[in-house]
Amino acid sequence: MLEGFDERGYLVARRWKPGDDPYTRYAFNQRESERIPSNRALRDTRHYRCSHTHTRARTHTHTVTEQLADPTRVVSPVIDIINMDTFAYVAASADLRGGFDWSLHFKWEQLSPEQRAQRIDPTQTPIIAGGLFVIDRSWFNHLGKYDMAMDIWGGENFEISFRVWQCGGSLEILPCSRVGHVFRKKHPYVFPEGNANTYIKNTRRTAEVWMDDFRLFYYSAQHTHTHTHTHTHTLSLGRMELRKKLKCKSFKWYLDNVYPELKVPDDSDSRSGVIRQRQNCLESQSVEGQDLPVLTLAPCIGTEGVPAINQEWVYTHGQQIRQQQHCLSLSTTFPASQVLLLPCNMADGKQRWQKSGTHLEHLVSRFCLDSEMALDGMDSSRMLVISPCELSAYTQRWEVPFS
Repeated sequence: MLEGFDERGYLVARRWKPGDDPYTRYAFNQRESERIPSNRALRDTRHYRCSHTHTRARTHTHTVTEQLADPTRVVSPVIDIINMDTFAYVAASADLRGGFDWSLHFKWEQLSPEQRAQRIDPTQTPIIAGGLFVIDRSWFNHLGKYDMAMDIWGGENFEISFRVWQCGGSLEILPCSRVGHVFRKKHPYVFPEGNANTYIKNTRRTAEVWMDDFRLFYYSAQHTHTHTHTHTHTLSLGRMELRKKLKCKSFKWYLDNVYPELKVPDDSDSRSGVIRQRQNCLESQSVEGQDLPVLTLAPCIGTEGVPAINQEWVYTHGQQIRQQQHCLSLSTTFPASQVLLLPCNMADGKQRWQKSGTHLEHLVSRFCLDSEMALDGMDSSRMLVISPCELSAYTQRWEVPFS
């Protein structure tokens, strides 16, 4: 596919300085060479495969035939294993499809008995492994190619998989097509920020653009701080505009129609209990003439293991502290802002908290839940607030039933 490529001319055009070694930087130019052909005068169907793969003779025939029947279909082969030490070729099972968890880590899943009974047919897959697929070039360009703001390696398969499905295409694995892949023992790339941080950066970008409110489950699973979300959101605006332009479907549509097997977390397996500070507990109190309850600190009144109903709180997968339909929230994020009980809204970042040692940290303001005014105020003005976090402040120390 790269026959006739003018290597020297390309490097000159990229303005490499004397002494630069693009092969060291790009791992034998692999990363760059795989980006060239989509913009070159090649046929419209391109097989995206890594330089460290081997394609069987009939694979292209199978994949291209299937893909040409519908240009919006993105077709992937079964990925066999080539031992990097012996080059022994080991056939992989054809009874698998791609899947993932809420932390956006790829995994292979067994096909259902119904799908295995039709194993010669193409298998729709929620996600592809990445790097090995056939796509129509005009469709690839229409979808926005690869997200070039992603760094080095990791997460691009989630981004392109969500984009294909949500923007009118489909992903399939062909059991009759096989490609051997040399699985290296370590990455050939250099990760200046570390491979884990790079992966989180790339998947966070994917979550912000494509996962809508469900991205909160990603952040919860990754235990990722949300003060970086605004920066990520700003950098992702171009891809969000692309999604709007292409009139792509929601991530809920993706879950309902493509990957209903992915369990959406709910509160049924969340930890619940009292939030205690010495002999006092967080409590909701109804106030005559007000629609919403108020949050206060009051003596703990439940029995051992059975808290009072208005002192029991649930920490949700969306990082909310919840009691029935109300969640701890803020209307402003200044120091000494009152903590309110408002209707729960998973999309509201001001309702998100996390345990940080003995403190409860508000993830938007980066301040901590503080009882100082609740302890010092009159009965009519006792309230919980947020204050700059101080390790030594006993009014910010809480015993909670979750980690």
